[in-house]
Amino acid sequence: MATFSIHSYPFSFNLQILIFLFFTAKPISSFALQNNPNFDPYISLFGDARVENGSSNVILTRSHAPSSGLLLLDKPFKFVGEPVSFSTEFTFSLSPGNADGLALVFVPNGFQTRFTSQGSFGLFGENMYLGIEFDTQKDDKVGDFNANHIGVDINSLESIKVSNLSSSSMVLNNGEPLKSWVDYDSSSKLLQVRLSTFDSKRPFSPILTYSIDLLEMWGTKDVFVGIISTSINGSSFSNVYSWRFRVRHVLNSMHSLPANPHKDSDGFRTGKNKFCALTFLAGLIFGTGCGALFAFVVLFMWAILVSRHSVFPVECQVSPEEFRYEMVDVVVENDNQFNKN
Repeated sequence: MATFSIHSYPFSFNLQILIFLFFTAKPISSFALQNNPNFDPYISLFGDARVENGSSNVILTRSHAPSSGLLLLDKPFKFVGEPVSFSTEFTFSLSPGNADGLALVFVPNGFQTRFTSQGSFGLFGENMYLGIEFDTQKDDKVGDFNANHIGVDINSLESIKVSNLSSSSMVLNNGEPLKSWVDYDSSSKLLQVRLSTFDSKRPFSPILTYSIDLLEMWGTKDVFVGIISTSINGSSFSNVYSWRFRVRHVLNSMHSLPANPHKDSDGFRTGKNKFCALTFLAGLIFGTGCGALFAFVVLFMWAILVSRHSVFPVECQVSPEEFRYEMVDVVVENDNQFNKN
């Protein structure tokens, strides 16, 4: 193989090459996902992650071994300040084979520059992270009890809370698309994970819950969110078909109010539909009450006006009079007497 050396060129030319390499050694452009409605904009791809021509999904691993790929949101957020909750949903599939699986990770600033594509989920050497792993490999070194579980990892690949998916008749790496919802409520400090098949609705009950204060964990640090997958022998592939992430800032006056755990993930429309239905019902009740009140006032005023202009007959009690007949003596004088006078 031919080799190329820059030592024989002037320093200025070498500097130009170094500058060129510095600015071109960037992650795969997020432009490939900006026009994809299934993904948030401004997502960068690291490692072996790629979007193949004509495909709408992201392939995180390649056929060579080992292989690791990372999807990372470019915009970080902080847990400090107003209480911060988040909700995220993503669909993925894991093919059968000797692979670690897939993980949703929360990492500090600079992780993307240290991503080495080595170790389980690419987290080798990291000492601060939160991971929700969808593990398809049984690793006795970290205490895995099977190769089909979901675990919560905090600064270590040894999960502190595990959910056995075999008991729920679900298989992570059978190649079928799965959908997951991960929610964190800052008021209850509760992390919830849900999982279902691709064509199923959001489950009512989470498959895993864990209490954690992420504000205490992260403090004022910037937090980046990513999806990682690793493969040991290159015989399996990880695909991500969609990913949405939402941060909710809760006002201090509302901090004691719990978030709605049943909000639907498809654009978060269920909560909105419920709100609209309740609003319509309240408006209907209010309108009916106002109409009844208006009708009562009209009838009341009509009764007053009618009573003022009506003439009611007065009943007079008539007592019968006593009648009697009297004999009247009529004296008729002789006409002669008048003549004499």
